Amino acid sequence: MQPTSLSSQLYLSLSHSLSEIEKAISLTKKFDPLTSKRCFKLALTDLGEVFFLPSILESLKYRAPSVELEIIPIDAYSLSEWISKERIDAAVCNQGYLLKKFTYKNLFPERYVCMLSDCHPRIGDILSMGQYLEERHVVVSDGTGHHLVEDYLFEAGITRNVMLKVPHFSVLPDVISSSDLLVTLPSRVAQLYAKRMPLKCVELPFGIPGFEVGIHYKEHRGDSSAQSWFCDFLIKTLNEM
Repeated sequence: MQPTSLSSQLYLSLSHSLSEIEKAISLTKKFDPLTSKRCFKLALTDLGEVFFLPSILESLKYRAPSVELEIIPIDAYSLSEWISKERIDAAVCNQGYLLKKFTYKNLFPERYVCMLSDCHPRIGDILSMGQYLEERHVVVSDGTGHHLVEDYLFEAGITRNVMLKVPHFSVLPDVISSSDLLVTLPSRVAQLYAKRMPLKCVELPFGIPGFEVGIHYKEHRGDSSAQSWFCDFLIKTLNEM
């Protein structure tokens, strides 16, 4: 049975009215972070878990000590649906993940560098294009959202010697520090890895566009006060890093 034109119009009108009512009710329920036990769902890449999560947890300990935080591993192909259907409260990732239909707050610009063992047998502090092409590389799955390097090389007709493909960034420090492999990844996490392991970062021998990292979210209809606090909390906490 197909809905009539009138019933379709009534549905849209009532749906909008209910949404406005839910929003109004939500605004009257002031969120108290000091006493709330709400569970917030935050989508992060494994890079985000390494770089952002310690600061988020440290800040939550003082500002919202009883809330629960659930980290959802980002799937680049499902993220828009998760936000649209309010399955998560927010996502922190690069701007290229999502369409512009959601609210986006920029955190910082980022760029790519090359990371390698600090005792690499053939490469010092400067990496030439010839070395970049001759050496063996690790590539991380497109599902992580970091495909700018692959796109650039493909468009330039440049082929690298890829020896290993992995689904996550988290394995890279151990793999790279114990081998002569190279990996291209965002600079802030590369520098963090280099502080913890016998690794070094060098500039890429070609120009590649940087990208923006920020918070993506859609205002929830029935819980906007809590979600608004959480998004503001993330922006403040991560901007202070």
